[in-house]
Amino acid sequence: MFESLSDRLSGIFDKLTGRGALSENDVNEALREIRRALIEADVALPVVRSFTDKVRNRAVGAEVVKSITPGQMVVKIVHDQLVEMLGEESHGIDLNAPAPVAIMMVGLQGSGKTTTTSKIARRLTQRDKRKVLMASLDTRRPAAQQQLKVLGEQNGVDTLPIIEGLGPVEIAKRAMTAAKLGGYDVVMLDTAGRIHIDEPLMVEMAEVKAAANPHEILLVADALTGQDAVNLAQSFNERVGITGIALTRMDGDGRGGAALSMQAVTGKPVKLIGTGEKSDALEEFHPRRIADRILGMGDIVSLVEKAAEAIDAEKAAKMAAKMQKGHFDLEDLAEQLKQMEKLGGMSGMMGMLPGIGKMKKQIEASNIDDKVFKRQVAIIGSMTREERRKPDILKASRKKRIAAGSGVDVSEVNKLLKMHRQMADMMKMMGKKKGMLGKMMGGLGMGGMPNIDPKQLEEMAKSGQLPGGGELPKGLPGGLGGLGGLPGGMPGLPGLGGPKLPGLGGMGGLPGLGKGKKK
Repeated sequence: MFESLSDRLSGIFDKLTGRGALSENDVNEALREIRRALIEADVALPVVRSFTDKVRNRAVGAEVVKSITPGQMVVKIVHDQLVEMLGEESHGIDLNAPAPVAIMMVGLQGSGKTTTTSKIARRLTQRDKRKVLMASLDTRRPAAQQQLKVLGEQNGVDTLPIIEGLGPVEIAKRAMTAAKLGGYDVVMLDTAGRIHIDEPLMVEMAEVKAAANPHEILLVADALTGQDAVNLAQSFNERVGITGIALTRMDGDGRGGAALSMQAVTGKPVKLIGTGEKSDALEEFHPRRIADRILGMGDIVSLVEKAAEAIDAEKAAKMAAKMQKGHFDLEDLAEQLKQMEKLGGMSGMMGMLPGIGKMKKQIEASNIDDKVFKRQVAIIGSMTREERRKPDILKASRKKRIAAGSGVDVSEVNKLLKMHRQMADMMKMMGKKKGMLGKMMGGLGMGGMPNIDPKQLEEMAKSGQLPGGGELPKGLPGGLGGLGGLPGGMPGLPGLGGPKLPGLGGMGGLPGLGKGKKK
């Protein structure tokens, strides 16, 4: 979403950081460009004015003049102001209230309220181990209540039984009573929306609020609506009194202006962002990390957190034990590929790495295609259990059968087997060097859960030890810090040839980034 803004800002900063000293004119010219970039990104005009004024006051002052690298100092000032504009700290959903805690979801029709309600309920159930009850108060939209019921069944969350003919206020009261009797921790109230804000909608919201006395009122807003989302937030806040905002479609190609303006205009924090269609595509909004991503500094902390949630500790521990003995069969390789898919594939992971923004053209040239993971898992899936465990028995006729079963050429099967052989050899070698494998497994994916605490990483970033995620903490092993559990310098996956990307440490070793042809 922030790509075009990120490109503009990095271009402006490249001009600044290339100079030894900065004059007031240089700063003013850069600020003009920044103002233009923010307005083009659909950020509210009062927010842009306030932002550029604050940056100018600090940038033209003594702290830049005395700095050893004035250009970098300006980048830091812009970063700090960006964090302030987005809201200093991240705010999760507040559940500090007597059970059952009511969370009321409000917003316009089509903004993704029902889907977001089920995502939050799933997150509270699985991550926070809370007993959640969902209730749809939407009696206007056809099948709205059935939609929530189906989503509840898919995600293992209870929903209030549907009784036809009841109004929103009656359903809210029923939900609260049912939650008290059923011993639920949280009640999610999915209210009705309209195509636009009108008086009956606001009256209905106020009545539901009075009946359920919600602890949290979350406004669900579509990040693609730009400036209008800010007006919407102001209207709801004035009439109903929201406690936070959940932005949907943050994975879209909008300009991100709504996300940047919301906190500054309403004074209410953006608490959650929807990053995709799937039920687990929901993230907490961390202002500092979003600022890092916008300025191309990467977001290692979020990547570590994502990996911690995605990787199955038990499977990883079993694999680690096998590898210490020097065993690495095709079933283990398939497991590694699936872990990489869970982390969003190569492109998803690389988007969170420092310095990647400036290398877009080289990345595009290297043809990263995440479908390769699926193809390779399909090839392994077309083998018998014996073939997966003893790849040496795979002769020409078996390879033909496997290629036909997975819909690929025999050459693809050969590439996969070659990659597996190289990896297995590496595992054997590391198994002999006892200390080495242990260190490698200190990362993610093989030796269980990560030994890095994301909060500790966040503190390092704040204290400057990890400038915007610019340096990996020393605890992370080589090659992308062992993310995805694959050691650095590992042979690339077939099918993704292209040059090894410069300046990425051991990244030539991640599956999905082939080393390219030898010249």
